[in-house]
Amino acid sequence: MASLQTQLQQKINTKTKPLGSLGMLETIALQVGLIQESLSPSIESPTIVVFAGDHGIAESGLVNPYPQAVTAQMVLNFLAGGAAINVFTKQNNIQLFVVDAGVKADFSGVSNSSAFIHAKQAMGTENYFVTAAMTQSQALAAIAAGKEIVATIAAKGTNCIGFGEMGIGNTSSAALIMSAITGLSIEECTGRGTGASDEQLAKKIDTLRICLLKHQVFNLGNEPLQLLSKIGGFEIAMMVGAYLSAAENKMVIVVDGFIATSALLIAQKIEPAVIHYCIFAHTSGEQGHEKMLDYLNIKPILNWGMRLGEGTGAALTIPLVRSAVAFLNEMASFDQAGVSSKVE
Repeated sequence: MASLQTQLQQKINTKTKPLGSLGMLETIALQVGLIQESLSPSIESPTIVVFAGDHGIAESGLVNPYPQAVTAQMVLNFLAGGAAINVFTKQNNIQLFVVDAGVKADFSGVSNSSAFIHAKQAMGTENYFVTAAMTQSQALAAIAAGKEIVATIAAKGTNCIGFGEMGIGNTSSAALIMSAITGLSIEECTGRGTGASDEQLAKKIDTLRICLLKHQVFNLGNEPLQLLSKIGGFEIAMMVGAYLSAAENKMVIVVDGFIATSALLIAQKIEPAVIHYCIFAHTSGEQGHEKMLDYLNIKPILNWGMRLGEGTGAALTIPLVRSAVAFLNEMASFDQAGVSSKVE
């Protein structure tokens, strides 16, 4: 009996179209079918989870033009429905959850919304310019919390998920993670984040170079837990667990931008097979993301210069994944339509 991959490819090839004429939609249809182990895959209750956390280094102002308080302010904006991710998830009928992974603010009385998940690990990480961002036990706890959140979502019927983030200073953690795992210099991995000027970018690179040396980050590429504990963020650690759980639950994972991909780099170090469940939404406009994707040998779907985070790239890509599944299931074959196929 032909393999599932062969059967899926045959189903794609015999649709009423020239071979390969739907481009990346055909690639996505094949991948989703393989993930779900089905000739008739489906996208059910697609969901975006935005993890929010603060970074101790952001209090210093060395790596970020915006004040740390913006993290908590944006969480409130998510809950009020006023952010880009709210607009795109609402437009495309995607569920949205917002997770307090470690924001330096008290949300205990703020929201009873079912979309808000209280999972605070601490009031932000420590300042890794001075000391380790978190303990290894905290990193493990954050990973476990991310796993539990996604397992709960999967149990309710979601089979397609994307992850976003919010955390002033988290492009710095992502750059250090990228440098450790890819071996690229910190200059190649570091971008402007939320809009640093040339002077601020130079200061950010100098600061991260010091942090890289302080924590011997270049020796931690194969030590994902140590890497997370030294320079990570709670939202990044939780996202690592989220990826691992999504793969365990055989979900289609739509990967967002720079920070989301940095968390995936760590998740892949823990479980290499996680990448087989991943569809990459876009190339971020953030410096370093294209090199990250090159390291993974990945061609993403969109390249629109976006660098907002929040899972916005994933939210815009999920409708394309739905389209890929729809053509596979609903488009007629040459035989069904009575259309002559290509003469060999």
